Amino acid sequence: MTLNKILIGVAAILFVGLMCVFTVSETEKAIKFKLGEIVRNDYEPGIHFKWPIINNVKKFDSRIQTMDTSPERFLTAEKKNVIVDSFVKWRIGDVKAFYTVVGGDINQANLRLDQIIKDAFRSEFGRRDITQLVATDRKAIRQILIDRTTQIAADLGLEILDVQVKRIDLPPDVSSSVFRRMEAERERVAREFRSQGSEAAERIRSDADRQRVVILAEAFREAEKLRGEGDAISADTYAKAFSRDAEFYSFYRSINAYKETFSDPDRLMVIDPESEFFKYFKSQK
Repeated sequence: MTLNKILIGVAAILFVGLMCVFTVSETEKAIKFKLGEIVRNDYEPGIHFKWPIINNVKKFDSRIQTMDTSPERFLTAEKKNVIVDSFVKWRIGDVKAFYTVVGGDINQANLRLDQIIKDAFRSEFGRRDITQLVATDRKAIRQILIDRTTQIAADLGLEILDVQVKRIDLPPDVSSSVFRRMEAERERVAREFRSQGSEAAERIRSDADRQRVVILAEAFREAEKLRGEGDAISADTYAKAFSRDAEFYSFYRSINAYKETFSDPDRLMVIDPESEFFKYFKSQK
């Protein structure tokens, strides 16, 4: 009987001791209550103590949560609908506020956060047109959305880590309108480039024609100069040769003339046989 009492006492002590101890892991945040009132919520990972019955502890997952929202329609500044698909990364920041505002329910937190994110999207997209939304850097939109939602989410005890736009789609009717506008814009740019190209081509062609005229004129001038110099040298050479032996020079010129004249057998000449042209055909006495 004594041994049984000892064992029962030890078991009771162990049970009470276990009732006084609780652990908090690295992936958890804990709140300790005293008769339903929050008395502490800043526990570090490890072993902690509480009073049985008087104190109770609630633990919450402190890991990063992902809220993948369903695609939602938003109006742009030009009153066009866009379909936005996004997701949000968050975790518990202030566990006391998380428990007080949303009852420590992750699903309830997602519902509240979803409305906050949609309001931020609606406000941001309402200030931009479709072209700006397509051209704007996603990082810039991400940072704006984080800045707009951080404080509101903090009131729920949530810490916003990331807001990402997965895709922005256009309804079929808007897509056709946007594509036609983009096509018209591209055609305008193409026409402008073609006009600039034609202008540049005409300018280059005119410059080439001008250079051609200048080069031909300079070449003709140089050719005429060389021809004149050649004619001068030729005349000088003939003059010197003629002055040395006028008779031989006359005979040589006549021989060349005969050669040129009688080279064509079909050529017909009507000329006086006594003319000066035939003087070397006569016998010389």
